[in-house]
Amino acid sequence: MMDFAWVAIALGDVAWITLAFFMGFLARLVSLPPLVGFLAAGFILNYLGTASGEMLHKLADLGITLLLFTVGLKLNLKVLLRPQVWAVTALHTSTIIILFGIAIFGLAVMGVSLFSTLDLKFSLMLAFALSFSSTVFVVKVLEDKDEMNSLHGRIAIGILVMQDLTAVIFLAVSTGVLPSLWALLLFLLIPLRPLLHRMLEKTGHGELLILYGLVLALGGAELFEMGGVKDDLGALIMGVLISTHPKSMELAKTMLGFKDLFLVGFFLSIGMSGQLSLELLMIGLLLVPFIFIKSALFFALMTHFKLRARTALLASLNLTNYSEFGLIVAAIGVSSGWMDAEWLVVIAIALSLSFVVAAPLNSGDNRIYGAYRDFWLRFQSEKRLPDDMLLNTQGATIAIFGMGRVGSGAYHRMRELYGETVVGIDFDAELVKGLQMMGHKVLHGDPSDADFWDKIEQDHGIELVMLALPNLGANLDALEQLQAIAFPGRIAATARYSDEEERLLQAGATTVFNIYTEAGAGFAEHAQVKNPAG
Repeated sequence: MMDFAWVAIALGDVAWITLAFFMGFLARLVSLPPLVGFLAAGFILNYLGTASGEMLHKLADLGITLLLFTVGLKLNLKVLLRPQVWAVTALHTSTIIILFGIAIFGLAVMGVSLFSTLDLKFSLMLAFALSFSSTVFVVKVLEDKDEMNSLHGRIAIGILVMQDLTAVIFLAVSTGVLPSLWALLLFLLIPLRPLLHRMLEKTGHGELLILYGLVLALGGAELFEMGGVKDDLGALIMGVLISTHPKSMELAKTMLGFKDLFLVGFFLSIGMSGQLSLELLMIGLLLVPFIFIKSALFFALMTHFKLRARTALLASLNLTNYSEFGLIVAAIGVSSGWMDAEWLVVIAIALSLSFVVAAPLNSGDNRIYGAYRDFWLRFQSEKRLPDDMLLNTQGATIAIFGMGRVGSGAYHRMRELYGETVVGIDFDAELVKGLQMMGHKVLHGDPSDADFWDKIEQDHGIELVMLALPNLGANLDALEQLQAIAFPGRIAATARYSDEEERLLQAGATTVFNIYTEAGAGFAEHAQVKNPAG
């Protein structure tokens, strides 16, 4: 017999799923990321007095676990050792705690509303919570733009991982719950790494691969929680353990849709975390402008550590937001009686609005840099890192941007036809290094980089640009830069869907190749050449 309690839960969940879809759809219509719509849906449901369902909480928890697992799959531990990551994180966190802590304590001394109950100690604790940036938001933005492996993406992710490690230490100290002795057994996962790799190799490419990813992510989280360590860190570590396997990227792509679906629950739950009031809304709004202080400090520190102005700006814009960790800190403060329960709602409002502000900034980051490039360059150090230098095209006449599967195939074919005059370009430094070791003429560069095209404009001989970039946005950004320098040659771009073809042509592409519809024709041509009829 059907359990009517579950029917009630299901009906409640149908309501938020439907509203989440329509709000996400409206956000997309006005050129905002759907997550902005999901946040708005959470606040609407909150205002209507709708409690979050059991399924919503499970989706939110599962989404964050899978998110950190996929971060681990793409994390290069060498990045954490760079001073542009660990030193920037340490200096930024310390400075923000002091600046924000003094400002918050000043409001407490003045007797401003909720702040009046805070002493200096808890003002600094609240400032510590606000110093963090959201791993969920940043990874979602970078994945949507396929920039996880770009230098600014790797720097941003490295900073977030360092912040997460700091959070683990804080939670252990503040709650008084230290890892148990059983946590030492977690080190046994390291010698088990070859076995994990072997199993990944044997899972195939279908549903078994997805299930294996879920086992690693959820199993890792459960093991770490049993050892008294933050469960999400367990999912991250499990991802790192298999990140060096060639199949790890396939696993990350396979789980992408599941992770994105589950994260809808996370964004909805933020808006449904407490009862709204005009006073709390105003305090939340008061905290939002502080994200620009965080961003400016990130930019200043990164350029000081010899990152190029554009790299520093894009990474800083990625980190221009508050973190869900603030809610965890507030919950600890409330449960310990250190601060009023209303702080949970205030931080939820500030967190949500920081996402709303940061989303368009990240969507238009290349335009922001290009429009005010002279200003940003004032902060750029004369000495820059070897992997953040501008490169020339070495006399090439054909440039292929994007050395993924499609770009690599095009590169090899064009090299057969035209020889040394062909050059490949990609923003993934590790990929470029590997291709160079194989003897390929491949350079590290970003086609959406105004500085790169400025250099090309001065001394290039390129007659044909082939854009084999991973998504429509990247292709459009590159076309915008080509239009800005009045590139006189031909431009070929790739598309995945028919509606993308017209947008690329309107943006300046000479010809567009639909990699799905044209694949069949290419296959037929290949078969005809290899096995001619008659």
